[in-house]
Amino acid sequence: MSKKVIITCALTGVLAKKEQCPGIPYSPVEIAEEAKRAYDAGAAMVHIHARTPEGGPSWESSVFGEIKKEIQKRCPVILNFSTGGIGLSIQERILHVVDHKPDIAALNMGSMNYAIYSRKNKKFYHDYVFANPFGDIQYCLEQINLAGAVPELECFDVGHVGNALPFIDMGVLKTPAHFSLILGVLGGISTKSGNLACMSRNLPEGSHWEVIGIGRDQWRLIREALELNGDIRVGLEDNFYLPNGEMAKSNGDLVSMGVALVKEMGKEVATLAEAREILQIKN
Repeated sequence: MSKKVIITCALTGVLAKKEQCPGIPYSPVEIAEEAKRAYDAGAAMVHIHARTPEGGPSWESSVFGEIKKEIQKRCPVILNFSTGGIGLSIQERILHVVDHKPDIAALNMGSMNYAIYSRKNKKFYHDYVFANPFGDIQYCLEQINLAGAVPELECFDVGHVGNALPFIDMGVLKTPAHFSLILGVLGGISTKSGNLACMSRNLPEGSHWEVIGIGRDQWRLIREALELNGDIRVGLEDNFYLPNGEMAKSNGDLVSMGVALVKEMGKEVATLAEAREILQIKN
């Protein structure tokens, strides 16, 4: 495991709106400006979803292409495209990766219930089944490989980690594999202390991994990940707030806090060149 810590910043997601957090970017230019702020603050990688002008989710390949172009005008940060989506065919979910060949392509490693629950209103919002059967995972892996990108295996529960093993056996997933361990999404594993360690213990030998903590428990989970020699993700997709409860004005604010925590834990932040080498990025 590398002693240098790669910091990824998830810039926008698909659900949060500017009414909830004014810093959320929608347009390709806004997303690119946030990518530059994140890069300048210390992020080696940015995780990208596309938005419509009104702030809804977009899976239009051309929009991802515009985002890539605008970011590359501003900085050389590693580009990580999401392939998540509900109600779309797997071909629609992966097309922008095939067309625009990012450095990294995120890949969901299992099916799950996916929702937000309001304790105040006693009701569910965004109540979906997020379907990722093995056939779709295999198709995505094959397309990611053809695009020359590195797959990022997004695991929302311990069982999702184990779902990688058949693909390693088939040879379609190369090792060491790159995992993202996601805690705090309703329907997946919670942020309870000890869960991250459990997930990390189930990783295939020699795997590279980062933590993705959803909500305000993110900062505690980042500390846990650093203690376990993992990498970290921050960003407005996952959490709006700094540890002191103040809402971040930009993704750069969250990256700066991530850098401070890495240094506080006696570790070093990976440079762009170091991150590319660790992740074996060839694009």
